[in-house]
Amino acid sequence: MTSMTPEGLGDWAGPILAGALTTVQIAVLAYAIGLLLGLLGAGAKLSPWAPLRALAGAYSTLIRAVPELLLIILLYYAGAQALDALLAKLGMAGAVKITGFATAVGVLAFVQGAYMTEVFRGAILAIPRGQLEAADAYGFSRWTRFHRIVLPAMLPNALPGMSNLWLILIKDTALISVIGFNELFFTIQQAAASSRAYFLFYAAAGVIYLLMTLSSTALFARLERLVRRGQPTEA
Repeated sequence: MTSMTPEGLGDWAGPILAGALTTVQIAVLAYAIGLLLGLLGAGAKLSPWAPLRALAGAYSTLIRAVPELLLIILLYYAGAQALDALLAKLGMAGAVKITGFATAVGVLAFVQGAYMTEVFRGAILAIPRGQLEAADAYGFSRWTRFHRIVLPAMLPNALPGMSNLWLILIKDTALISVIGFNELFFTIQQAAASSRAYFLFYAAAGVIYLLMTLSSTALFARLERLVRRGQPTEA
């Protein structure tokens, strides 16, 4: 039996570090995809085309209303069956396996996208209308207006929300443990169960998550200072 002492923790150090790395990989990929979905969703919600606004509104509302845990279970257990049935109808029958990693990234990115939609929408609406009118008056294309005017102006307003969503995402990766994928929390559960040193291993997990969030908070704070250069500060 694994020791209940710090030496027992040392026996699991390799798998735990590997699980932590996997957690970071899942979070980074899901966050990157969520950023893209959020930008698309915010653009759709601010679109003059009513059907597009309705679609984006339904996406952000429904996804935020459904627990992430339920979405993970649905995709992992029902997604493969649905995909198999679709391929069978298309004459491309074959077993399809949705991996735990793909499930984690896909579900968390989809959820992040819904929340990012609202963060970006609010940040864009906070841009002074005169800046956008000036860009239109100079004949800027949509892309030029976005990356020269909208993106720099919205980032200072969006970063606090983006930071909060990243911290939530780091913690939400623990939900993937329900499908038996070897991310950090699942590995910690295995280590604690095999050694019965529950406090030791769950405390270690808490420390690792704390280090992730503290380092992330410092990074976002530095990034916020960078994008707010030249802006007046409150007394």
